[in-house]
Amino acid sequence: MHSVRLVNANDPNAGLGFAGASQGAATASALLVVHDLVKEYRVGGGTVTALRQVTFAVGEGQIVAIRGRSGAGKTTLLNLIAGLDDPTGGQVTLFGRDLAHLNERQRTEMRRRELGFVFQSAHLVPALTARENVEVPLRLTKTPRAERERRSHEALALVGLAEREKHRAPELSGGEQQRVAIARALVHAPRLVLADEPTGNLDSHTGVAILELMGNVAHMAGISFIITTHDPQASAMADAVYDINDGVLTPGER
Repeated sequence: MHSVRLVNANDPNAGLGFAGASQGAATASALLVVHDLVKEYRVGGGTVTALRQVTFAVGEGQIVAIRGRSGAGKTTLLNLIAGLDDPTGGQVTLFGRDLAHLNERQRTEMRRRELGFVFQSAHLVPALTARENVEVPLRLTKTPRAERERRSHEALALVGLAEREKHRAPELSGGEQQRVAIARALVHAPRLVLADEPTGNLDSHTGVAILELMGNVAHMAGISFIITTHDPQASAMADAVYDINDGVLTPGER
């Protein structure tokens, strides 16, 4: 794990429990603090509220599971955390920086270097090999070729696919494709990975394996994960669980 040089696993703040925290000394060292977040959309002549006073925080190396039905606000929340959209009210502080104070170039740079993304579909480029797909974030940051190849190989080894690195996406199973997507999300050493329904297209057995993989990465390397999901297995491996209904986030039971 450490050969990939993802993060400093010896950081004294790694794995701190910030579940439900929003203020005070604890959140001063949190990786992410979301406070009183509101998101509204104008639809026709009215207003639809997607998020209502959402507050929570995430510590380094922590896995947070957010459960909710489709349309409950999960993806909207991830978009706001990633700086892909602006809230109507409230605040997102990511890596100690208030996103409202960053311009689009700064937000893009943060996404490229400090965030990883995993989606319900792997979104691999069919014509590229597994290793070439994993290299994509490194190409965006103009990482030299030799370093790209070394880090992508190590990331694939981390997810158990070193022997499949020369196979193209159509030659991989659904679970293998999602493992490649996780390797791609990790290869540039992000501090936080946003995973939006990462097991939604997988059978239950493969889904459990993917969740266990993300859990191992988080706890071994100090990388934080926010996982939106319908999968009850995600609750079992998470450090903190929340339910979201009609835009309202509340602590959930395992």
